[in-house]
Amino acid sequence: MKKILSVLAVTIIVATACTKQNATPTAPINETVDTTSAGTDLKYSGAFSNGAEGEIKGTANIYVQAGKYQLELKDFSVTNGPDLHVYLAKEIAATNFIDLGKLKSTSGNEVYAFTGTPDFMEYKYVLIYCQQYSVLFGQTQLLP
Repeated sequence: MKKILSVLAVTIIVATACTKQNATPTAPINETVDTTSAGTDLKYSGAFSNGAEGEIKGTANIYVQAGKYQLELKDFSVTNGPDLHVYLAKEIAATNFIDLGKLKSTSGNEVYAFTGTPDFMEYKYVLIYCQQYSVLFGQTQLLP
């Protein structure tokens, strides 16, 4: 019984900690990828599903334009938390990932440019992850 109470207490502390201090901005953003430009191709897409904390909605799209990759979060919303980052990851466990930076806002349409050419057969997940407390807020698997 004591062990169960300890686990419950730790779970409550982590859950509440990821929603209070250092919260992500909430003002909606409206960035988009210019899909009318010649050579802009949608390569991968996926719909978000909830992680361990809160709720998440929207889609993640990977575009390539003139040899450069961009991740677009479209019609996106997520429960707020501190230190939320956008990861391109090999697995949902967030052990092997490319950190695309801090989440710009908890809602709207956001674009993250990145360099290099990740192997999307390996880096097939987009994660919204609370880096400070190691808590997954949501994920999607990218599909061609």
